[in-house]
Parts: sequence; structure tokens; C-alpha cells
Amino acid sequence: MKYLPLNPQIFIDNRKRFVKAMRPDSIAIFVSNDEWPSNGDALHAFKQNTDLYWLTGVEQEDSMVILFPDCPDPKYREVLVLVRPNELKEKWDGKRLRSNEATAISGIKTIVWLDSLDALLQTWVHLADHIYLDSNENDRKASLIQSREYRFIGEMKARYPLHKYERAAKIMKELRGIKTKLEVEVLQKAIDITDNTFRRLLKFIKPGVMEYEIEAEIFHSFLSQRSAGPAYGSIIASGDRARTLHYVSNNQECKDGEMILMDFGAEYGGYCADLTRTIPVNGKFNLRQKEVYNACLALHNYAKSILKPGISIVDYTEKVGDEATKQFLKIGLITKADVKNEDPENRAYRKYLYHGISHHLGIDVHDLGTRTEPIKPGMVFTIEPGIYIEQEKMGVRIENNFWITKNGNIDLMKNIPITIEEIETLMKTRK
Repeated sequence: MKYLPLNPQIFIDNRKRFVKAMRPDSIAIFVSNDEWPSNGDALHAFKQNTDLYWLTGVEQEDSMVILFPDCPDPKYREVLVLVRPNELKEKWDGKRLRSNEATAISGIKTIVWLDSLDALLQTWVHLADHIYLDSNENDRKASLIQSREYRFIGEMKARYPLHKYERAAKIMKELRGIKTKLEVEVLQKAIDITDNTFRRLLKFIKPGVMEYEIEAEIFHSFLSQRSAGPAYGSIIASGDRARTLHYVSNNQECKDGEMILMDFGAEYGGYCADLTRTIPVNGKFNLRQKEVYNACLALHNYAKSILKPGISIVDYTEKVGDEATKQFLKIGLITKADVKNEDPENRAYRKYLYHGISHHLGIDVHDLGTRTEPIKPGMVFTIEPGIYIEQEKMGVRIENNFWITKNGNIDLMKNIPITIEEIETLMKTRK
């Protein structure tokens, strides 16, 4: 890992929260992600199962965590399973965790090697009535690939068919949606790295620069600040390409008179920042660009004012839609007739704002959390309204990250330049 060691209390507290939600006489087993082959003898870069990481902080492949709070032997109430270090393999692939190192990361004292697990696991399972198994449940997920956790579910059910099986994902969705103060401290570090990087870009971008050169600056800045790299594929979209929400080609020239939409964020300690800013390539917004940008910023600030505990995402989205209607009328994108005749299921403003306003943020960029129940204190959301105008070949999006508190929210990106005046002033300092 590139980042400095995290406080293991993060993971100790997370396990306590999960165990508290378990049924009596139950055991929970989480397995790591697969190492995915790419081509030939190569593998994709390993990415840990985020549920396992949330519980342990361990990023190593072939890992497991077993939680059995009612085990008669206190030593085995929480167990971290690791692959046994192998001298020959380490010559090729690098060092693997030793017991003391794994304990320092996770706070788990009992470490079991994977090759000696079977006999122990059978004893523990026979003592339990319920077995919690993990499944990669995310409302946005559409992949049908049978990954390791689903294969493990099949193996366990075949081996222990008379046990009662429970979905760990149902608990995880509730718990991971609520961030602890310690988690937010790590997230803030990812945000601070992203802040430094954006300020660097304001002094770098000018007419003639290529989108991929900007992406390279982002990657360099992230790594030089101990980030693992981008939390997701950076979107560097100048001109009309800003209307493509997940534009990642990043291969065109940024031209004088255009704006450039940049959606990027650092990963640090497993947690993800998610920032979007739209700036003028030449350092100066023209009158129409100012008009559209300020309408988007007004919409952003309105969303910030109502994102509080108790409101549902559905009601929140509807209210932001009402404000978008007002702003779009003001800048001439829609007419009163458009609003009067709109389809309630496809409102007039949707022609120019065709994505959601907010999503949960954390270990995953689109993190786990409810999309139907009222918002609760402790949740972290993005706020990211956009305005996309095909006839003007223009796209604007503004995004910050917010931690919900009992009284409202805290803008974790409050120090990152956002107004036209702030952006233009900093771009004047370019060499």
C-alpha cells in the first residue's frame, strides 16, 4: 500500500457494528475477491472485496474474515484467514502479510492460514445455527459474472445444507451507509489530495493542451501524495464531449473558448473522493458560460440546503427538479409552455439534466446505502447537478461531497474553489 497505516479502530468498530446486527448462534464468513485474468498469463490489478476491506482493512488476495461471536472459545470469535507466506512465491510476487502485520492493520488477534482452515471451520459451523454469507448486492450492479463470493455460497450450501443461511449484504447496506467519524477522516484525506490536484490543474490547463495530458497530471499528483491512484476512471471532457456522462476517451485537444468538465477523485486508504468542476480552457468564462455555470451552481447550493436527515431521495430529487425548472426557465432552456405540458414521469427539465443528483460515497464510489428510506445522519453523499445543452455544445457539472449530520450536512469539499471568481483568479496565475 502507498498510504500511511490507518487507525485499526476503524475496522474494530466496523466489526462490532456488524456483530451487533447478527442473530444469536450465528457465524459470518466473508471471502476476498478473485484475481481476474486479463490476457495470456497476466492478471488485472487486484481489488479487494469492499465488504471484507470494511471489516478488516486487509487488501491481500485469498483472505477471509470469520465472525462467530457465540463461539465457546473466545480465541475464535473473530478470525482473519490469510494465505501462508511462501518464500518462492514472494520472490516473484512480493511479500505477503505476516500475522503481526495483519493484526496491526485489522485489530484481529487470531490469524489462521488458509491451508489449515478446513478442520477449524467445520467445527465452528457445526456449533452455529445461522450462516451469514456475503453477496455483492448493489442496486447499480448488472454483471452476471459468478465471482468468488457466489461460488463460495454454493460450496457452503452443498456442504452444510441444513443450516439457515442469511444475507450479510442486507446488514452491510445499512451499516456501510452510515460512516463513522474515523471513516470520514480517511475520506477527508482523499478529498484533500483531490483538492491539491485541482489547484494544480488550474495552473496547468490552457488552449492546446490534450485531455490525456490533464489526466496524466491528475495521476502524477495523486501518486505523489500517497494515493493509490484515481478512485475511478477520470473524465476529462472538453467542449461538446462534456455532455457524455461517462466520457473516458480523454484523447482530444482542449480549445480556446471551450469549457472543460473534469470528474475525478483520489482513492486513499480504500476511501474514494468524487469531485467535478467545469472550467474555461482559456481561464475566462464568456457571458453565456457564466450564465449556465451560475445556474448550475445555484442548483448545487439549493440541493445542499435541503439534503438533511429525514428527507427521502425521491422527495429530494423531486424538489431539486422543481428548482432546476426555475433555473432553466431563467436561462432560456425551457418555456412556461414546456412546463405546463410536461409529462410528470419525464419532466421538461430532464432534457437538460438527465442523471441523478446524488449518490452514496465511501469505499465504493457508488457506495452501499438506502435509496428508498429517509436519509440518516452519518451518510455521505455527492451533490452533482449538471446542465447539458446539445444545441450549444456545452456541458456543465459541479460536484462536492457531503457528510450528513443531525442538523444538516458538512461540505467536505468546502475549501475547493467553486465560484467563477475563485476559478478565474487562480487560473490567472498560470505560467
